[in-house]
Amino acid sequence: MRAVITVLGKDMVGILAKVSGTCAQANANVIEVTQSVLQEFFAMVMLIDVSEMNCDLAELRENLGKNAEGMTIHVMHENIFNSMHRI
Repeated sequence: MRAVITVLGKDMVGILAKVSGTCAQANANVIEVTQSVLQEFFAMVMLIDVSEMNCDLAELRENLGKNAEGMTIHVMHENIFNSMHRI
């Protein structure tokens, strides 16, 4: 099972480290990451494996929110993401 994490906000040092560190604490494996910085803005999409997680997605979402510092972070199961983006 996989989930998608999106992060948007003002660029600052350590965003990827904070998000991936929180995933590691939850035992969620980072499969793929794409990120971009457009002037002072940061955008990232991360695909994670949640099959061995030691918490549920709601708890992961809450823990990521604690480190958000002005960022917008969304976490959703891959099935929901795919359903939302189907044409």
